[in-house]
Amino acid sequence: MLETPQHPDVKVQLSGEDGNVYSVIGRIQRALRQAGRGEAATEFVAAARSAGSYDEVIQLAMRTVDVS
Repeated sequence: MLETPQHPDVKVQLSGEDGNVYSVIGRIQRALRQAGRGEAATEFVAAARSAGSYDEVIQLAMRTVDVS
């Protein structure tokens, strides 16, 4: 069962886009900031930087925003 992301109204498309981890982090950071969630963007980037793998960053992204 998938859990609802913390910010379900913030939608970010990852499929078909550059899969580089820095690109993914930047895309989510921008989407959160554009939605007026600057603090959440800062928290996401900090958590992503401390992640141990690419998969952890993707899982974090899916827990944070609506990823497609």
